[in-house]
Amino acid sequence: MKRHLKVIVPLAVTAFFLWVALRGVEWAQVGANLRRANWFYLALSALVGTLSIHFRALRWKPLLAPVAPDIAFHPRVAGAAVGFAANNLIPARVGEVVRAVVTARLAKLPVSAVFASLVVERVLDGVVTVGLLFAVMALPGFPSPDRAAAALTAVRILALLMGVAGVVLITLALLPAQSAAVAERTAARLLPVRLRAPFLARLNEFIAGLAVLRNPRLLAVSITWAVAQWLLMPLSIYFGLLAFGIHEPGYLGAVFLQCAINLAVAVPSSPGFFGPLEAAATFGLGLWGVDQARAVSFAIGYHLAGYLCVTVLGLWYVQRLNLSWRELIGTAKEADVDGDAAPPAPAGARRG
Repeated sequence: MKRHLKVIVPLAVTAFFLWVALRGVEWAQVGANLRRANWFYLALSALVGTLSIHFRALRWKPLLAPVAPDIAFHPRVAGAAVGFAANNLIPARVGEVVRAVVTARLAKLPVSAVFASLVVERVLDGVVTVGLLFAVMALPGFPSPDRAAAALTAVRILALLMGVAGVVLITLALLPAQSAAVAERTAARLLPVRLRAPFLARLNEFIAGLAVLRNPRLLAVSITWAVAQWLLMPLSIYFGLLAFGIHEPGYLGAVFLQCAINLAVAVPSSPGFFGPLEAAATFGLGLWGVDQARAVSFAIGYHLAGYLCVTVLGLWYVQRLNLSWRELIGTAKEADVDGDAAPPAPAGARRG
């Protein structure tokens, strides 16, 4: 039953958001907009979106520095590419775990420590995203507060959630011994004996992966990379808007849309984030008075172009490294139970 819910709930979420985004749309106009799209700008949009995987791999290095200061670029970009393809193709949002498993295998690192760096990355993403949303909404070119009231309320709620997550991670990072002691007492009360040692071993590896939060220099570098990424990524949105002749939002609106989409796709949905992305895009463009048909045309064209390019890149890495989805997912599930510090590299894997 639990397995079925993992499939049914995301599909229901996808169906709901697609209904919100697409209800009442004039499909004839959408089809005409797609046929008239500027394919040069759409290709630029997909290119920037795909290159962002490489940018994210560059950004990942300081986050991994406490556990692997000399980690090569290849394990990072391969893990990121395969992880994003997994999110596009496999239910249950296993992409982040697959990303950690692939990178850990290639670099011979503990999966839990690598995964912890991804948790820090996601929290930094959330903090920077919310910060950019507040900044953009405060600028003169943003639509009037009356039209953006719902967006402002949502941003405030997300800021609170990001704050809570940040406090938890900082506590684990700055008080590792105390956190481990609390976890040990809790595990003794709640977990069966056979699960306690693996759980505590994984937790200690996870806390080790949070060491970047104890290093002001690495943390500052990581935040700088995060800001740079979320100022670069809106270029993909911006070129996508130009492909459909949407000029009203400009780059400012592209930053807002990118942040809104980034937060929307965090909602559990079907592979590929179909539904939440379209809803966030149509809602965001509506603030600038863009009609529904043009907004939906952009959402479909932008989404499919990026989806195809990112998925193909990830599948290319899977083929190149002689990996299999079943093996990766199985290893990811085992990583939650076993205490293997460094899974062996897959056969035929090339190291960067």
